[in-house]
Amino acid sequence: MTDAEAIALALEEAKSAAGRGEVPVGAVLLGADGATLARDGNRILELKDPTAHAEILVMRTAARALNNERLIDSTLYVSLEPCAMCAGAMAMARVGRLVFAACDPKGGAVLHGPRFFEQPTCHHRPVVEQTEPHAAEAGEILKSFFRARRSWSEPARREAGETK
Repeated sequence: MTDAEAIALALEEAKSAAGRGEVPVGAVLLGADGATLARDGNRILELKDPTAHAEILVMRTAARALNNERLIDSTLYVSLEPCAMCAGAMAMARVGRLVFAACDPKGGAVLHGPRFFEQPTCHHRPVVEQTEPHAAEAGEILKSFFRARRSWSEPARREAGETK
């Protein structure tokens, strides 16, 4: 599978997450042999789990499938630059390569914020690549999602069980 094909799958997962009312982030994890180990989108609301980010979910699924907590030589494709929690999990799992579409200057922790993999306390650093051709599409998925959320009326939010 090419990088473009894998990122396209991550974007599909992001769209599926948006359809479930989740922040639209999707991830795909390929094994060292290029086989798809897992793909998923955010499920924080669905699972009532603040750690249910797409990246965490695919690493958990792959680790169970491989019966190994180490995901050595795997490649993780994500629609959005990972946060500090997900970057830390990638380091612990020994993910070999990270490819993401859109940068996240506010919450990202790879090229922005804490720049997790550049810290001297980080014991494993995956190869990191940002794929420019898919950044605009990933960004538009996120912008559309948040634009729609802002357009909700306050009574509709209360009815849906959301609070500010």
